[in-house]
Amino acid sequence: MTEITRANTSKYADFEGLRAQAVALRRQGLSRRQIRDQLCVDNNDILNRLLEGEPAPEWTKRPNAKDDLREKARELRLRGMTYDQIQVELGCSKSSISLWVRDLPKPERKRTREEASAIARHGWEATLKRREAERQRTKQAAAAEVGALSPRELFLLGVGLYWAEGSKSKPHRPEERVTFVNSDPHMIEVFLAWLRLLGVRPADLRFHVHIHETADALAAEQYWRAPTAADASAFGKTSVKKHSPRTNRKNTGPAYRGCLVVRVLKSADLYRRIEGWWYGIVGAASMSDHEIRT
Repeated sequence: MTEITRANTSKYADFEGLRAQAVALRRQGLSRRQIRDQLCVDNNDILNRLLEGEPAPEWTKRPNAKDDLREKARELRLRGMTYDQIQVELGCSKSSISLWVRDLPKPERKRTREEASAIARHGWEATLKRREAERQRTKQAAAAEVGALSPRELFLLGVGLYWAEGSKSKPHRPEERVTFVNSDPHMIEVFLAWLRLLGVRPADLRFHVHIHETADALAAEQYWRAPTAADASAFGKTSVKKHSPRTNRKNTGPAYRGCLVVRVLKSADLYRRIEGWWYGIVGAASMSDHEIRT
């Protein structure tokens, strides 16, 4: 028996006494994590046995937003409404409605096929609007969770961003210079904010637009001035990509502005530091993960 095994056996020897403490804490309204930390129980199986039969406090339970919808759907079904009509009324999917009301009697149909199709289309439109509203609420709530970035947070974010999207030196093409290419203006803005944090001067930046020949290159050049806040003199010649008429491109239309290339002049030393920073993050993440696992 190892030292660790003997220690764990001794730790849980008074199981009933430990259970009494766990139950008391549970009834005071503590979560599993709080009980685990307070009693120093690092074994989930033991924790499950300690709390067996004890319900979770109400504050730890996630509210189910569909509970109210379910009750309303059943009420509408009992009034004689069809799935389509309930969908229009509540804006939820027919598959969910079917699960909620399948034990209730079916209403008598009193409409034509054309009327049914119109109601179904209306119901689907309501579902799409509801889903889009939920999508926007989720995005807005997530954005609010970020808050302000400290200089260190921006520093680490920029290192990861560059190593994911920036150019890297390869064994077959050794090239130590900082070059970042992206079609998302927000990515460009974050990258430039990171360069400013590192002390890179605007005079050391050069920009180039890369775009397909079928797009409006002049409009794209004007478009990329805003996220960079750079003078026209900082922009080099636009690179226009030619392609075969058989090429089936998806990124077309007025919203297509090509990609922007951001180059930092005389950046070999900066590139080496970025690479070092990245592998420092890798090592730190591995160490942190090891601590979590153990």
